[in-house]
Amino acid sequence: MERDVNQEISPINSEYRRVALVTGGASGIGAAIAKRLSDDYQHVIIVDQNAEAAASTAQTLGEGHGSYSLDITSESGVCDMVAALETQYGPIDVLVNNAGNPEQSLPTLEQSVDAFDRILSVHLRGTFLMSREVGRVMIGRGSGSIVNISSIAGHGGHPGRNGYGAAKAGISAMTSAMACEWARSGVRVNAVAPGYVLTALVGEMIEKGSLNLTEIVARTPLGRVAQGSEIAEAVAFLASAKASFITGTTLAVDGGWLALGAPVISLTKAPGSLAKGPSEVIS
Repeated sequence: MERDVNQEISPINSEYRRVALVTGGASGIGAAIAKRLSDDYQHVIIVDQNAEAAASTAQTLGEGHGSYSLDITSESGVCDMVAALETQYGPIDVLVNNAGNPEQSLPTLEQSVDAFDRILSVHLRGTFLMSREVGRVMIGRGSGSIVNISSIAGHGGHPGRNGYGAAKAGISAMTSAMACEWARSGVRVNAVAPGYVLTALVGEMIEKGSLNLTEIVARTPLGRVAQGSEIAEAVAFLASAKASFITGTTLAVDGGWLALGAPVISLTKAPGSLAKGPSEVIS
């Protein structure tokens, strides 16, 4: 039996737009996503290992929103959480898999296996477990939307970013696989691959010298880094009924980073170009 597309694209209401989960939503991009989704959903639940930060961020969203403290690599923990949240808030309409952990800022020959495994565990295992269990209840109802957070690091070579790049590439691959598997069950699965985003964590990396903002801006065709709110808008779109015929896609929100195939100098010397050069960095 075909699903009623008109039902899927109904305006925001209590029946169809109730609950959205955002993992890693206590800070950074995740917090920006939670804030944006709170405009559309009655209940945005921030799932984060940092219970205090998650509760604090959820409180800023206003009445009806909440938090849940969880290590998303725990299979039993994820299963228990999904059951508990569905009981407390109702059917989960949207899942955003944003949770991650810091990578090793070291040359490959100095990286540890333990740290490598931990990166893959949080990003890949966590995304898999959350998607499997939330996907299970979405499939049971015949509707739902999952948006995963990938990265430009998963779609190009970033020296030294082995675990992170592999994890994000895996997330995009998982997105495509689940999207095709669940499409005829009414569940859409997409991903967003952010470029460099000016978060508190990125700011710390810039201060420590592990990231060079001037070089990043010069390499980005749009001549700046992103704000968290810009990533959040892309996530909100893919999660919504406005993207009802989109599934299995990884949307790059990177200021043109992945599109650039020419030398960086071409950005400043193209005829009629309005791009800013390295000496005109937008911070």
